[in-house]
Amino acid sequence: MITKLFQLLDENRAAPREIRAEASGDAVSIYLNGVISADWGIGLSQIAEAWPADPAAPVNLYINSPGGDVFEARAMAAVIARHVGPVTSIIDGVAASAATYLALAARTVRMSQGSMLMIHNSWALAMGDKAEMTKTAALLDKIDTTIAADYLRKTGATAEQVTAWMDAETWFTADEALAEKFIDAIDANTQASASAQWNLSAYDNAPKPETKPDPPIDELIAAQVQRLSNRLRLLDNRFSAPPHRTAA
Repeated sequence: MITKLFQLLDENRAAPREIRAEASGDAVSIYLNGVISADWGIGLSQIAEAWPADPAAPVNLYINSPGGDVFEARAMAAVIARHVGPVTSIIDGVAASAATYLALAARTVRMSQGSMLMIHNSWALAMGDKAEMTKTAALLDKIDTTIAADYLRKTGATAEQVTAWMDAETWFTADEALAEKFIDAIDANTQASASAQWNLSAYDNAPKPETKPDPPIDELIAAQVQRLSNRLRLLDNRFSAPPHRTAA
């Protein structure tokens, strides 16, 4: 299903992406906003450059990402996990798929109210005979096992439960993520939305963006009649006004 990964990357190629670091008192705040990809988004080199040189500096890592390359995300998570100082990840918007590795690599995981976290099975592309397909399936099984190990370690859930979540492509609200122990706390005072900014159509169960219902037809007709009436009034005033004269 690597075509879905290409779809995710391609549909979000034009979306804003950034990674920046700011000093916040004694801590460093790093804002990671983008698809995880060495070529089309935020990758290992970008997070390594933004990461503080002081190994003991406290870090607040703000994450808003629809996911991306699993191996690139693993390398980025290693940077986070190796940091000696305390690292707190804050999910602002969405942490889907590979972006969850970054969030869970932190010592403390927080989530803004209104955000979402999603876990699912890994995707891959295979071409060739049945032997090649079997090899790819075995590789995916290994990848999923390593992914599930992270979720097991954080949540304390059973292997069967984590597998079921991943098989179903499960989206967790902040309250649900806290209840299942994916996160340690919820931050209020935010209007984050999981569908904001990112095109998530590559995922089967992604939350749909909010849409306003169309107004009733009689309201549309009344508005159009009012616009036409206003135009006619302007035209009538224009042609009925006396000609402008100037004194000699």
